[in-house]
Amino acid sequence: MNREQLLLYFIMGTNNSAGSPLRVLTNAIEGGVTCFQFREKGQGALEGAEKEQAARDMQAICRKHGVPFIVNDDIELALELQADGIHVGQDDESIEAVRKKCPDYMIVGVSAKTVNEAAQAQKQGADYIGTGPMFSTTTKADAKSPIGPGAITELRENGIDLPVVGIGGIKKENASEVIRAGADGVSVISSISMDEDPKQAARLLKNQLT
Repeated sequence: MNREQLLLYFIMGTNNSAGSPLRVLTNAIEGGVTCFQFREKGQGALEGAEKEQAARDMQAICRKHGVPFIVNDDIELALELQADGIHVGQDDESIEAVRKKCPDYMIVGVSAKTVNEAAQAQKQGADYIGTGPMFSTTTKADAKSPIGPGAITELRENGIDLPVVGIGGIKKENASEVIRAGADGVSVISSISMDEDPKQAARLLKNQLT
């Protein structure tokens, strides 16, 4: 995965979008999103065949626009769809186990909050790291307290040279802080998905990053 593709990394499920998820995704990509993660979790999330169909529909939009399509924490679904990648958290399967199941072309991203977790991810062959929360966030009910952009600087100072994206509470007003701290990109959910104009929201965010 090249670092440029991580610049504006959009995450969304059907249950956290203000409008039709397919329209929101299309508009977000037209506004400048460079990578998309399908994350169908939490209250009101689809399951089974409905979840798979929603993922297929979003994947088709990503393919049409040449944007990597990554599945959050559902290896079976990622394999079924031949997704571009899978993203796992610290409580999910180990990267080694994931790598064994996935074809070589598949991107494997991992959430890592500490230098230790990031070093482990780097050693085990992760393609990129997502770290946060950068700022306080309301999207995840179980979100921890913010670790701030300084945590990314600390990763870099400790020899973590994998691509890194910051996540959590990122808006156009603070996005550039995350890049200045050493991140390759920012991950956002509600800053785009809940905006009444997702295309403009993505464009404004992208302007702050470049």
